[in-house]
This record gives sequence, C-alpha cells and structure tokens, in this order.
Amino acid sequence: MGVKVAKFGGTSLAGAEQFLKVRSIVSSDEERRYVVPSAPGKRHENDRKITDLLYLCHAHVQQAVPFDEVFRIIEERYANIVAGTGIDLDLAPELRNIKERIAAGASADYAASRGEYLSGIILAKLLGYDFVDPTSFIHFDSRGAFDAESTQKAAVEVLSSHERAVIPGFYGRMPDGTIKTFPRGGSDITGAIVARGVSASLYENWTDVNGFLMADPHIVKNPKPIEVVTYRELRELAYMGANVLHEESIFPVRAARIPVNIKNTNAPEDTGTLIVGDDEKAARAGSITGIAGRKDFTVIAIEKALMNTELGFGRRLLSILENNKISFEHMPTGIDTISVVISDCQLNNKLEQVLASIRSELAPDSIEVHPNMALIATVGQGMANTPGIAARLFGALANAGVNVRMIDQGSSEINIIVGVETGDFEKAVNAIYDAFVR
Repeated sequence: MGVKVAKFGGTSLAGAEQFLKVRSIVSSDEERRYVVPSAPGKRHENDRKITDLLYLCHAHVQQAVPFDEVFRIIEERYANIVAGTGIDLDLAPELRNIKERIAAGASADYAASRGEYLSGIILAKLLGYDFVDPTSFIHFDSRGAFDAESTQKAAVEVLSSHERAVIPGFYGRMPDGTIKTFPRGGSDITGAIVARGVSASLYENWTDVNGFLMADPHIVKNPKPIEVVTYRELRELAYMGANVLHEESIFPVRAARIPVNIKNTNAPEDTGTLIVGDDEKAARAGSITGIAGRKDFTVIAIEKALMNTELGFGRRLLSILENNKISFEHMPTGIDTISVVISDCQLNNKLEQVLASIRSELAPDSIEVHPNMALIATVGQGMANTPGIAARLFGALANAGVNVRMIDQGSSEINIIVGVETGDFEKAVNAIYDAFVR
C-alpha cells in the first residue's frame, strides 16, 4: 500500500463545514495517512484570516494596545469550528496559554504559528490521528535558515513511529527551541517535508481551485485546465506571473521525485493537476502547457559599433545595474546591440541615474528606452524540437494586430517569451491561446 500526504490550505479549513469535508476526503482513502493543515482562512470576502488576526494581536502588544477584542474573534472562530464538527474537545486551556504568551511578548512567529497549531489539534481529534508538533523534526539553524539535512533525518525518525498523524504546517523550531515560521504559504513546504520524510507515493495539495489553468481566467474566457505539468514548466509559468504553486515551495518532493497532485477540497472528484518530474511527462508535439505573463517592464536598448569585440562590455553593463541594486529579467543581444529588460518596480526612479552611468562608462553610439512593455511566456515541453511553433505563435500575434517588440527563447526550448506593448497584453494572450488551444 502506498502512502499519501494531504496538505489542506486555509480555505479548505475556513469553518466547521470545511473541516467535515476534509474528514470525508481523508477517510475516503486509506493511503492518506499524514495530513498537514493550514490555519483557517477566509469564509467570505469580508472575513479575516486567523493568521492575520494573530499577527494583529502581536502588533497590538508591541504598541502597548489591548488585544482582547481581536483575540475574542479568534476564540469564537475556533469555538464555532469545534461545535460545528461535533467533537469533544476543550480548546480553552490552549487558547488561554496562547493569549498569555502573546501578552508576555512572544515573537510574531510564535503568534502566527498558533493558527496551524490549533487547526492541527482539532483535525487530529476529528480524524482520530496522532498529533505531531513539527517542532519535533523541522529545524532552522541559528541564522534562521531552514536546515534541510537535519530536518530530513529527524522527519524520518519521528514520523516512522506514527502510522497516521496530523502535522501543523508553516513552522518549526530554532536551535534554542523558539518557534520559527516559513514565509507565507509555508504549509506547502511542511507538506513537502512530510511527504519526503515518509517516502510518500503522492503529495496532495488541497486548495479551492481545480488545479492549474492554461491561462489567466481574468484574461482568457474559460481556459482549459492543465492536467499534467513538469517541475520545469511549473517554474517557468510561476516566474512569469501565473498564480500557481511555486516550485520552490515543494523542493523537498522534487528532490525525492514524488509527484504532486493539486486538488479542490470543494470538488474532490475532479482530477486536478499532477506535477511530475521533467522526464515523466510525454511531450505531445506542437502542444503547449500554459501561457503566463506580466506587465510593467522597461527595456533599455544599447547600440555600439564593434560591441562584440569590446572585452567586458556586458559585464560592465551588468555591474551598473548591480551597483544600483537592480536585477534584470532578460538580456537579448546582437552583434552591435544589447538590451536589458527590467521590471519597473526594480527601476524605482533610478532610470536617469542608470542611463547616465551607461553613457559615461560604456560610451554607446545610442541608447533607446522603451517603457510600457509586457512579457508573455508560452511554455510547454511539446514545443521543443517541433518545427513551426514560432511561426504559429508570431502568425497569431500578427493576425491580431499585435506588434512584437522583443523575442527571447531559453536554451531548453520549452518556452518562447515575447515583449509587447502593455496595451496589447490581453489581446496577445488571447491570440496565443486561440492559436494553440482552441
């Protein structure tokens, strides 16, 4: 029998009804032996996430402001969940202890982690599973960096003694025993750590969507779902702005070659999206996996005769950006030309200073600045080694009246990135989707 690890996000545990859905999902498959919960999320648009409320309690203490009213909201929320699930559990002692520790000056990390901690206690009781605090095996070093090697060793040892367990997400411990949290969304990392620690056959990430979509539904009407995506494709799409699970949040399972299934708690019968290793997906010739893009870029285009013979030209250009604490997105080049594509948030009123440095240090023949640029990535393993892909893409953009300002293709050939005017962004995404999908 295989072992599955199921991580449930905040919307999956927003209230008692959602907790009961989770119990139904876990109980429907004997292989779901380890469960990682997040803190309760929003029940409706005007609701507050429990984690946000806990951070607010800590902020009140820092400002010497009473936080009783805020904490009362937290207490009522958990009381409603316990009552609604019908379990025999008294959380009052735990809540009292948490409130006292926050009032005494406990760290923001401690305060924020208690949302997952309390969710774990409730869910363990509801499922009849063991409760395992992640501080028993998730370790951070003295600098606050995640200690992957120590954690993996401890996870194997601790979890092997629990046939079925609930492990709260989002946090671990420092060498001195204090609580340390991962970045927001850190429950995904906890789930991946647990999956690797128990050598899971599958890591399920349960959320409120039916997996990933091939394009942004705010731009493309009813885009098709992505059934299978590789880690490499996922990384390309996430980097270009797609609202997907970021590859970095699941690195432990990628290293262990454990597939990840993104599923919808509210529609558990749907297949969702399966994330697999880069060599485990059969590439269909001419097919794409998804389209993603971002707006608000500026392109600095530099031209200089015999640039290619001038030793260190590119290095000096990048040093100018580094000295101004600016990172770049892409750098298309020609024999006598080089361009850098920079996010507007990186430039942050530094453009004139950068241009002055380029003129004084590189003495170019000309510099052109092209603002209002959007980048669109078309991604898919099926694109590699398929004749006519680029022609199909650019033909679609031409037919839609979209002028391509920049072209960049990675050496892997699983993506083509084009730069277009910001005003043409939505039109371009739809044109590409129509050409490859509809």
